This record gives sequence, C-alpha cells and structure tokens, in this order.
Amino acid sequence: MSGRLLPGATLGVMGGGQLGRMFVQSAQAMGYFTAVLDPDPTSPAGMVAHYHVQADYLDEQGLAQLMQRCAAITTEFENVPASALVTLGAHRPTAPGADAVEICQDRALEKAQFRRCEVPCAPHALIETLAQAEAVSPELLPGILKTARLGYDGKGQVGAADLAGLQAAWLALGSVPCVLEKRLPLHRELSVIIARDALDDVVHFPVQQNLHIDGILSVTQVPAPDVPAETQRQAIDAAGRIARSMGYVGVLCVEFFVLDDGSLVANEMAPRPHNSGHYSIDACDLSQFDLQVRTLAGLPLVAPRQHSAAVMLNLLGDLWFTSGDVARTPDWAGVLALPGVHLHLYGKANARKGRKMGHLTVTAADASQAMAVARQVAQRLGLPGL
Repeated sequence: MSGRLLPGATLGVMGGGQLGRMFVQSAQAMGYFTAVLDPDPTSPAGMVAHYHVQADYLDEQGLAQLMQRCAAITTEFENVPASALVTLGAHRPTAPGADAVEICQDRALEKAQFRRCEVPCAPHALIETLAQAEAVSPELLPGILKTARLGYDGKGQVGAADLAGLQAAWLALGSVPCVLEKRLPLHRELSVIIARDALDDVVHFPVQQNLHIDGILSVTQVPAPDVPAETQRQAIDAAGRIARSMGYVGVLCVEFFVLDDGSLVANEMAPRPHNSGHYSIDACDLSQFDLQVRTLAGLPLVAPRQHSAAVMLNLLGDLWFTSGDVARTPDWAGVLALPGVHLHLYGKANARKGRKMGHLTVTAADASQAMAVARQVAQRLGLPGL
C-alpha cells in the first residue's frame, strides 16, 4: 500500500450495499472511476458505480474481472469471505487486508485481539459444543450468547439467564460456534471511527454517542453529550492501539460500552465505515468515506474537523408501514422543511420492516439546536428513540 493512486484510477469495492454506495459517491467526487462486485443486480452501490461486476464473492471469474478493472480494492462489509480478499490481495493493493477482516469476522478472534491490546472487554467464553455449554462458569451468567460469525444488527444473539437457558440458546442458534458474554450493567454506548494508512498515520473522528433499539442503531449524537472527556480519550487511544496491532489500513470502527461504574469495555469492531459515522458526510469537512478513499489510494491523511453539531437518525423500512401493511412514502417534504435536515436514501427498491433504507442527519450550530430539530423530525416521522 505504499503506492499513490491519483484521481483517474479505478477503485474497487467488495459489496454493493449502502456503505459501498457512499464510498463510490465519495470516490467519484474526487475524480476516481469505481467498480463494485456484488451478486445483486439492483445493489445500491452497483447502481451508481461505473462498473458492476455481478458475481458471487468467491466467483473466480468475477474476482479476476474486478482485478482487471481496479488499481486497488476495499470492502464495504465484514462478511466478505476472507479467502476472496486473500486472492485479491495477491494481485492488487487491498485495504483492509484479509488478516484484519478475518479477525473482525469472528467474535472469538476479536476478543482475543482486544486482550492482546490490553483493551478491556466483557468476560466471555467460547461455546462450540453442548458439553462446553453445560460446563460454563456460573460467573458468566446471566449472559448473552452470540454466534461467533455472521451476526449483525442484533441478529444471532440470544439471552441466557442460567445453564439450562444457555443450552437451549445454543441449540436455538443452530449449534454453531458461539461466544457467551457476561451481561454487564450498561450505562452508555459509544463508538470511535479511525483511519490508518500504510505509513502508520492515524486520524479519528469525535467520539459518537449511540442509542440502539432491538440491536439496531437508532440515534447517534456528536459531540457525545454524556461521555466524560477522559472516557473519550481512553476510547480513542484504545481504537488506535487495536488498529496498529493488526497492521490495519483503512477505516475502522470500534464500539464500546460505558458501564454504570464509568469504566469502558470494547464491544466489537467493524473493518469499514460504520452506520454511526454517517453524520460525517454533512457535519465534517471530511467524511468517513473520504478517508476510506484516501487510505485505499495512498493519499495523505488529514484529521477531519467537525464544523456542525449533529444528530443522525436511522431510517428503517418500518417508516413505510406506520399506517398498516401497505407501504406508503414517509413525509419527506415535512421534515425537509425543517432547518439543517439532510436526507440520505440508499436506493433500495423495496422497504421491509427492519431494513436500513436510509439515514437523516440534523446539523446545527450547537448540540441543543440539533437535538431540538431531531425531536421534531422524530415526531413527524414517528421515529423511536427521541
């Protein structure tokens, strides 16, 4: 990743979802050509890229076509098979690399990485067999059983109050490898997004305060109104140590919990831009996708500056069904009449309950103004969390 790719080169992305779409839009604004590999013919990123390679992530011909078109390749979600990134990385600069993505794909490897960096995380145990579920330490209960792989947005998680509940939860999750995490007294959720390049330059966005509902991010506030400055410093420092320990190149998000006693524990990480960083498109002079382009192309990293207070609201498909089972377009005109409202829809043809259809960012001169308008938006659309 030591070479520098200037505008006019073609940058590729594995995955055609909304994160890929926003990466493509940022790269195109800087003058790059773009290519997306995704099997869905109507993928959000594929519809706006210069080239759409419609193929499975492990399809040899598809990977070859992506490499032929692209000078460097990134990924937009952590569940792209690491073996595909190994293939790509053997022929093209790839950021992040397969090794780092593989760690982020597996909760057990992720927890081990946290420990190596001396970043606290929840007490936990790997559960791969029924015998391990039966023999787990009672100190880990009550807990949350999570599939080691492929879980996201609250999926692949079941609560377990006792040993009998743990065994039932493991069977309910398909008897696949899981990680049992002790349930902790959570006070606050936050995340840190950093970017690191091949020269070990690291920059970060302000700490983001998050609210999840049913395991899906609902609201992000920046600056984080209820997180002490020292806690924010610890989170930023921990995220940087984690990135360096993996030799990470690209944009990385680390999610943290603040416990009732004020201590900080790492929850999980994502080897890509993150839902909680979408506000940066409208509230910062560089977005998380701008930094993704820069790290991939070997361009200089500059610390992003937040110029407006922001509240980001996730827009799920539920909004289209507030009046029953027939989908209806939400009142976009009503919310766009409010000051500082920025609407981002992802180009998904069909709304479904629980599906991320877009986000909306409110910017203002200060946090109180941004929150006041965000509450008006939430009231008009019927959004939860505010």
